[in-house]
Amino acid sequence: MTYTVSPNGLQTNIQHLYTELARIRELLNQYIQRNSSAENSTISISESITSSTLNQLCYLFQLSPFERDILLLCLGMELDPNFEKLCIEAQGNPQRNYPTFALAFIVFPQVDFGVLSSRSPLLHWQLIEVVEGATLTQSPLRLDRRILCYLLEQPEIDSQLSSVISPIFSPSYPLPPSHQNIAEQIITTWSQRHSFSSWPVVQLCGTDITTKQAIVASACQQTGFGLRRMSAEFLPTNPDECNILLRRWYREAILTNSVLFLECDYINLSESIRLASLAQFIEGINGILIISSQERLAQRQRSIITYDVPSLSYEEQLNIWYNHLGESATLLNGHLETIVSQFNLPAATIQAACLQFQNQDKEDLANQIWYFCRTQARPKLDDLAQRIESNATWDDLILPEREKLILKDIATHLRHRTRVYQDWGFAQKSGRGLGITALFHGQSGTGKTLAAEVLAREFGLDLYRIDLSATVSKYIGETEKNLRRIFDAAETGGAVLLFDEADAIFGKRTEVKDSHDRHANVEVAYLLQRMEAYQGLAILTTNLKDSLDQAFTRRIRFIVQFPFPDAKARTEIWQRAFPAITPKNSIDFDKLAKLNVSGGNIRSIALNAAFLAAESDQPLSMSHLVVASQREYMKMGRSLTEIEFKGWV
Repeated sequence: MTYTVSPNGLQTNIQHLYTELARIRELLNQYIQRNSSAENSTISISESITSSTLNQLCYLFQLSPFERDILLLCLGMELDPNFEKLCIEAQGNPQRNYPTFALAFIVFPQVDFGVLSSRSPLLHWQLIEVVEGATLTQSPLRLDRRILCYLLEQPEIDSQLSSVISPIFSPSYPLPPSHQNIAEQIITTWSQRHSFSSWPVVQLCGTDITTKQAIVASACQQTGFGLRRMSAEFLPTNPDECNILLRRWYREAILTNSVLFLECDYINLSESIRLASLAQFIEGINGILIISSQERLAQRQRSIITYDVPSLSYEEQLNIWYNHLGESATLLNGHLETIVSQFNLPAATIQAACLQFQNQDKEDLANQIWYFCRTQARPKLDDLAQRIESNATWDDLILPEREKLILKDIATHLRHRTRVYQDWGFAQKSGRGLGITALFHGQSGTGKTLAAEVLAREFGLDLYRIDLSATVSKYIGETEKNLRRIFDAAETGGAVLLFDEADAIFGKRTEVKDSHDRHANVEVAYLLQRMEAYQGLAILTTNLKDSLDQAFTRRIRFIVQFPFPDAKARTEIWQRAFPAITPKNSIDFDKLAKLNVSGGNIRSIALNAAFLAAESDQPLSMSHLVVASQREYMKMGRSLTEIEFKGWV
């Protein structure tokens, strides 16, 4: 495939086209008048401008002089109203007011019957269309619209590609050094094409597709290539349709000097038919192809050169923030370093944030940027996790002092991550183990999830409760894929991961007795690896601490026990169970504390009692709490005795 520059001068190009059409018109007239034979004609091809779109097209698709004349005959029908009359007169039939192969055979010199082959450039590249007729040589010929627009230098894209292919433009900001290095390696790969039988396929692996697009766009800008994108979701699963798409794209790539960026990030590669279609496209493409994927695709016959696209380093992100914020960065008083330490955002998102806040109120700039980053960093985990909105504060946590101190230590580690990891150099020692992992264990309803909500709210982070029923799969390898999605999506740093009832997935590894045991242990090993590498806050909750694998507990930085609340703690929980604006009548919290229930049950009783009071249109009272308590006990499979609620009413 040869890539060329675009022609110069629209007016000069049009003049050249009409000069060539005059030659074709003269050949038709000569045949009609029989003044001289076409074979002996002295009319020659104009070479007045070698860079005309016509000459470029003939060069790009290797058209013979005879094929060039057929192309011009079809062009004349589009631009010159006299051509219709000439076709009628030359063919001696008023019904044949169109070009045909048969007409070309008798009018033009250097006849080549190879144009009838499907491999001829005119038909293979569909530069002309053969309208269905009785015979091939007598069928009408028509210039393809895309080719007509190319010759006239008018913007156009193949109609069969317009719905699946779109342009990618170069980024308006310079690439950070780590990504510029990848762009330069891609350019080097392209420059060494002679070492390969065809253009090598380049594969970029990473989680952020906009970053990969920016890298390729930069490489294309430096080499003069255009760039188009297409999702692999649009690849036809029918092999014949896939071949047609391949040919149409390759023609477009030749015409526009473009590279194809094929997005495979969101397709299910476990579907065999989808994988076969993708393989056919990769193996069959002749132009320059960039594959974007989160995981490496299996290499077949085609050479695939893979580059892993890393997230931006702390220093790179900080430099982008400072460069784009300008003087505003100095007004943040160190908050920018905290933001960068928490959120691992791509360059495009950072630039968007800076543009949005250039003219904002500088007094609250840090909070505005934090909220923007938090929103942008939200992982797409709706099918595997539930985002929990929290308004809980430290006052809502009723725990012994020792457990509260450990939770405060977790908050301290979150608050000073930047100073310890970056300013004091701990992150330079190793990238592993920089995340904060905590284990909350205790009976249901003792405040484990509430504590996670308090920590998330304290630092303005989103809390995601992982749905283990959707994560754990009986199919081999699927659990690891789901967990990889969770951790990869959360790496942007804007989320606290809450693995509820973690013993279901972080349980003890078993002795290998069959293949299922072996793969279950592989899942645990994968989790160990990701837990160490994850740089956010991950909280595991369990009712059965002893069932957890010891390899996990060794890697957990904090372990917090949530004891069942005693009578004093229950009194405090009851006192905080009712909002201040709730209408109440003589609530005796000491009597309520005699109920031997957890904090979760207390909140449930308080809420149900409020609904009972609202239904009776009365302030909430002990009588409503008796009924709500009885129903809560029934739910737990217990009976509320008269001794427990004696004296309530």
